[in-house]
Amino acid sequence: MPSDTELGRSLAIHLAKRTAGVVVVVVLWYFSRPLWHGMVYSMLFSPSAAVFLGGSLLAGLALWYIPPSRIESPDSDGSVTVEIEGGSDVRIDQLFAVEGTARRKLRLFGVVVGVLFVLSILVGLPAGALEQRSLAERTTADATELEEFPQANPDNPRVVPREVSDISTRGSVSYRTHRLGPSDIARKEDGSLGWSYAIQPDGFRNRVIENQRGVLITGMTSLDDRPIDVHEEDFEYGKGMFLHRSASWRLKSTDYIARYNDEAVEFSYEGRPYMYYPKTGHEWQLTPFPHTVPTWDGGALVHPDGTVDHLSPAEAQDNAILDGQRLYPLTLTRDEMESLGYRNGIVNQLPVVGAHEGEVEIARLPEGTSNSQPFVIDLEGEQMSYVTAMEPYGVDTRGLDEVWFADADTGEYTFFGTDEATLTGPERAMGIARSADSRTNWGQNFVVTEPVPVTIDGDLWWHIKVAPTDFTDVTRNVFVNAESGEAVEINDDAAVRSFISGNVSSVGTEPGADEGGDRDGQDRTGDGPAYYIVVTDENGTVVERIPVQQNQDARIVPAGGNRTAGR
Repeated sequence: MPSDTELGRSLAIHLAKRTAGVVVVVVLWYFSRPLWHGMVYSMLFSPSAAVFLGGSLLAGLALWYIPPSRIESPDSDGSVTVEIEGGSDVRIDQLFAVEGTARRKLRLFGVVVGVLFVLSILVGLPAGALEQRSLAERTTADATELEEFPQANPDNPRVVPREVSDISTRGSVSYRTHRLGPSDIARKEDGSLGWSYAIQPDGFRNRVIENQRGVLITGMTSLDDRPIDVHEEDFEYGKGMFLHRSASWRLKSTDYIARYNDEAVEFSYEGRPYMYYPKTGHEWQLTPFPHTVPTWDGGALVHPDGTVDHLSPAEAQDNAILDGQRLYPLTLTRDEMESLGYRNGIVNQLPVVGAHEGEVEIARLPEGTSNSQPFVIDLEGEQMSYVTAMEPYGVDTRGLDEVWFADADTGEYTFFGTDEATLTGPERAMGIARSADSRTNWGQNFVVTEPVPVTIDGDLWWHIKVAPTDFTDVTRNVFVNAESGEAVEINDDAAVRSFISGNVSSVGTEPGADEGGDRDGQDRTGDGPAYYIVVTDENGTVVERIPVQQNQDARIVPAGGNRTAGR
């Protein structure tokens, strides 16, 4: 039998070895921590992940430190003794003690993981529902109801869809070692909106060696003249760069307790390229059951020289470089909008026992729309806003119930409720746009795409684009009134801006005209109507086209006497 001193020395050696192993793992984790960021963040701020991942980690550490059992039994019980060279005797059961203990530990660890998995589900269900409920309460408590829609900025209409911009922009530039990254919306230095791209390395070798070369921004507010602004400067940490050279790695290395769910906003300031990453955090709430609620944690401003400014929300709003850019996380806005289904309580939205009173959900977009909610638009005063159209709960409902606006600088919410009326949703609006011109070969040669809500003189309109199926250009824009269903087709930049400003004295084309002119190919910008108002019945069938002449004021007044169409 070993003495107490020998047992104590053996235990100390065991603990020292195990601690050394833990230290090695921690060091390796620290240098590669961005790779494990999602797992660690979930373990800290997700109740179900905290139970499963956190519990598994603690169980693994405990079993790692428990010393192997030493099976002691006298030779008289039949155990076999072998003689080791040098004269010492060791029993076979002692030789296999460590291996047997390791197997028992693995079996025990498997049982613990299984139990924790079940517990994580039991914890995650109420925690997830309470997260949605708390998020809905916070969103609605801080929201202000509007009496009419805020006016859109006529100088910054979204007339060029993302797909058209992607194809035309990539076809206008030439990079052998680089490529354009995913597009996003940013404000240009002249105040207009544009589709922005990171000029990032292309190919494995270049991702390892080359740097992001800056950003490229192409105009989105003009059908004809779409300037491309290139701001080239190598980024020390950029997009498309491999591992520790990437901006994502750098962000997570310098601020680990934050989520970077949004794509970067690429833009320029005084001729230099920058990138801004909105940050999302979480707060624990312990009552009535432990759960977390997502919050805005500011953002990270990435400079070309490798400097990363981690800014609080207030600091981001006061930063001159970020003036006019989108600051609030778009993904957080979508989470907050999705939570509105819980605003009347958790039970109300349950599938079997819920009454679904006042329940709303994000309006579904038909296939081929090329965008998703929330929509990014520019309001008067160059104030970017995230707009979300909400429809009543139900499989067969497609009309709008509410329209929510989130300030892209502050995250403050305003909303417009339709009360008893129901506004036309994006799916029906796209159908009206197609039915307004039955002579166009829809689906074969042309498609309607990217419905975006715009607010014109107190009315909500769906701004839809018509493009060829290869998305090489935009042929015209269609505006569908969300209340009356009237449709207006325009293919002139000045007419689009004039229409959004509420003035119909701009020049347009007859619905269904050949792209770039009328059906006969003749330009009518001098003598013809400014545009046509297309009147449809409740089934979307065109019943009348009303020509609107230049400098003519057009008002559509239903029998009740209320104005339903813009001017």
